[in-house]
Amino acid sequence: MKKLAFITLLALAGITLQACQGTGASEKDNDKTTQQQASAQNPTQTQQTSDDEGEKAAIQLNKETFKQKVVDYENEDTWNFKGDKPCLVDFYADWCAPCRITSPILEDLAKEYKDQIHVYKVDVDKYQELAAAFGVRGIPSFLYCPSEGKPTMSSGIGGTREETKKMFRQNIEKYLLNN
Repeated sequence: MKKLAFITLLALAGITLQACQGTGASEKDNDKTTQQQASAQNPTQTQQTSDDEGEKAAIQLNKETFKQKVVDYENEDTWNFKGDKPCLVDFYADWCAPCRITSPILEDLAKEYKDQIHVYKVDVDKYQELAAAFGVRGIPSFLYCPSEGKPTMSSGIGGTREETKKMFRQNIEKYLLNN
């Protein structure tokens, strides 16, 4: 009952979910081709971690840490953001080629905006209940949570790495930093 109430709350809060094209089980089959294409466009992209810090800037969340850092979607009937600064939540899966393309981009942006926002990641294969609570039906999907106000959900990536990074920057500025 609380899940249904929370999903209704998300709809009333104005969260929109746009369909993501090009993701799904068929991506598993085209996995190597997509990875090779991404590597050809940017040879350094295959390196997932940066050499300067040695650890990931985007923070993995599980169900409990999500409820502590973002919103307690099980026990609250209204949107009550828990974070200390705005956040971007990436709903992804390891097998998803577009998700793997966005991963290094989000790492870069997490470092670039480290004093202004948090970048979180939720593995939808491990935390299906959490993904379902937010109506995630296509991946990658992104939940933008400002410190105050309503969250916004989007899905999909740009045609190129540069377009995708530009899309994230625009959404961060618009939804999280209000610039």
